[in-house]
Amino acid sequence: MRSYLVVGNQTLGGPELTAAIAERIAAGDPTHFHVVVPASPIQGGFTWDEDKAYAAARDRLEAMLGHLRTMGAEASGEVGHKDPVEAARDALRRHPADEVILSTLPSGISRWLGQDVPGRLKAGIAVPVVVVTASREPAHSR
Repeated sequence: MRSYLVVGNQTLGGPELTAAIAERIAAGDPTHFHVVVPASPIQGGFTWDEDKAYAAARDRLEAMLGHLRTMGAEASGEVGHKDPVEAARDALRRHPADEVILSTLPSGISRWLGQDVPGRLKAGIAVPVVVVTASREPAHSR
């Protein structure tokens, strides 16, 4: 069984990530997707509330797991550390994967790209990392 770790937040369920997942499902091998949603600070203020960040991440996780299951995939997931690299490392310790799919917002609005999360993740783990970038900001984050 092929195993994938999906790391994302605002872009979960978007068309680019959905296409990447559908491509892996269509390959024909049994697949399992483990989704980790970092409990990142919610934009829109000078301070952030950890409980609100966790609740927002939990809501996105539940929606994504439902989406994956409607696609016919076996899926599990967790809310992770606010740093996506740490969240991925933590998840990989418990859920080894053949590939990591990192889903980000587009350049210019993505904090993860500005923090070089793709480069840090590729340098910090021994699993191939594929970066899926949304073509635009999701409607729910505007």
